[in-house]
Amino acid sequence: MGWLLDTNLLLRFADTAAPEHLTARTAIEALVGRGEEVYLTTQNFIEFWAVATRPPEANGLGWSVSDAEARVRSLKLRFLFLADTEAIFDEWLRLVSSLQIKGKRAHDARLRAVMSVHGISNLLTFNTEDFSSFPNITIAHPNDILGGQTSSAVQ
Repeated sequence: MGWLLDTNLLLRFADTAAPEHLTARTAIEALVGRGEEVYLTTQNFIEFWAVATRPPEANGLGWSVSDAEARVRSLKLRFLFLADTEAIFDEWLRLVSSLQIKGKRAHDARLRAVMSVHGISNLLTFNTEDFSSFPNITIAHPNDILGGQTSSAVQ
């Protein structure tokens, strides 16, 4: 079953200066401690890079390319990696069309497509509302994990 990490959680996990760093780290450590498999995918790393290397005045972290690269390499070694396939694109297109998704939510739909293709039903995110319209997944905020519960599954 396993858990996919949303990029917003991954950024806070990697950025030790983030106010939510400890929450993100502790929630991930709790999942791993329970024996859960924790996954990342290409989409996470693309979104991570965009935010990490964007200047702070543009809502980014302002990291250098070498800092961002080092953290990406470290994260890829630390977590299980879900490979991209053509089936992910097909599922993504089906989702964005059937759910009438527009704009930035297309990125969330791609993460949902990855989950579907790879049989992952759980998502850990700070932005649970961003995924509430996607069926058949369990969406959890890090506080849900730390409190020993998960948000209700979206059917």
